[in-house]
Amino acid sequence: MQTNFPLTRLAVAVTAATVFLAGHVNAQTAPVKVGLMLPATGTYASLGTMIENGFKLYVSEQGGKLAGREIQYFKVDDESDPSKASDNVNKLIKRDQVDVLVGTVHSGVALGMAKVAKETGTLLIVPNAGANAITGAMCAKNIFRSSFSSWQSGFAMGKVAAERGHKKIVTITWNYAFGNESVQAFVEGFEKAGGKVTQNMTLPFPNVEFQALLTQIAAQKPDAVYAFFAGGGAVKFVKDYAAAGLNKTIPLYGPGFLTDGTLEAQGDAAQGMFTTLHYADNLNTPRDNAFRLSFAKAYKVNADVYAVQGYDAAQMLAAGLKAASGDIKNKDKVIAGMEAAQIDSPRGKFTLSAAHNPVQDIYLRQVKANNNELRGVAIKALADPAKGCRL
Repeated sequence: MQTNFPLTRLAVAVTAATVFLAGHVNAQTAPVKVGLMLPATGTYASLGTMIENGFKLYVSEQGGKLAGREIQYFKVDDESDPSKASDNVNKLIKRDQVDVLVGTVHSGVALGMAKVAKETGTLLIVPNAGANAITGAMCAKNIFRSSFSSWQSGFAMGKVAAERGHKKIVTITWNYAFGNESVQAFVEGFEKAGGKVTQNMTLPFPNVEFQALLTQIAAQKPDAVYAFFAGGGAVKFVKDYAAAGLNKTIPLYGPGFLTDGTLEAQGDAAQGMFTTLHYADNLNTPRDNAFRLSFAKAYKVNADVYAVQGYDAAQMLAAGLKAASGDIKNKDKVIAGMEAAQIDSPRGKFTLSAAHNPVQDIYLRQVKANNNELRGVAIKALADPAKGCRL
C-alpha cells in the first residue's frame, strides 16, 4: 500500500516557507513604529513640540517614508518627571510595541529612558537631554544621541570666558543632572585656562525664585556669571537678572539653552548675551537656509536648536534603516548604519563618536534682536570624553 507521507511533508514544508516569507514581507512593509516620549506640558513643553516637528519634517521631506518604510507615531507626555520615566517608556515598549524610542528633553527622564532601553535592547535616539552618562557610563550599542553632551557646550564656554579676560566667576543652575554637569564642564574649561570659580549656586528644579541668589551675586561682585536654565526658567532668570541691574556690570554667560527658544519672551533683557552651542541662527549655509525655510513654511515659526536635533534624529534613523534595507528588526545592521553615518545637519555635518555622541563644532553666538547670531567657532569638532563608556 502506498502512502502520501513524503507529499504531506513537502506540503507542510512549502506551507511553512510560505507563511515565513509572507510574515517577512509583511514585516518589511509594515510601518516602523516610532515612540515619541517628549514633554507636552510644563516648563519644557515648547521644546518637545519643536523636537517633534523637526523629526516629522525630515520624514515628510522623504515622502513620509524612511528607506521605503512608512512611519507610525506613538506619543507619551513625559511631564519632565523622572519618577514617571520607567512607567512612561514601558507604555511605548510594551503597550505600543514601538521599534524605536525618541526622547527626551529633561536629563533625569532621559536617564530613566536609557536604563530601560539598555535593559530591553530597544533602539533609543536622544534628541536633546545632555546628561553625560547617557553616552558615558550608561552607553550601549542601541543608544544614540542627535544632540550634545552637557560637557560640550559648558567646556567650550569656560574656554571662551577665560579668553575674554574674566578671572573670577560664579555659577548658578537647577540642581539636577544636566545643570550640574554643565557647570562642572564650564569649571573644567575655565579653570584649565587659568580662571577661578568662586561659588556654585543651585536651586531645585523647576524652582524659579531667584531673588535671594541674585542678591548674593550682587554682593560678591564676580567678573561674570555662568548660568544654565532652559524654557520658562531661562526666561524668568534672564529677566530677573536684568531687572536686578546685574547685566550692566556683571556679564551673563551660558550654554545656548539659556537663550534658545526664549528670546521673544526675554526681550531686551537678553540683548548682547554670549552663549555657546552647536547651532546658531545665522549660519547662512545652503543646507541650513533650506531647512529653516522648510520648517517655517510647515509650522509658521522659526526653527531653533531643538528643531534641528529632532530633524537629525530622523536623519540618523534613516541612515540605519537604509543600511538594513528597511528592516528595522535587523538591529545589528541598523546600528552599524547609524554608527557609520555622516549626518548632513543644518548645524553642519557631523559624525558620531564611538559612544554615539555627535562630534561637532561648538559655536560662539551673541543675542541680537530675536536671534542667536554666529560670532565664531568656540571649538571645532569637539568630541565628548565619554567617561566610563565601555562598548
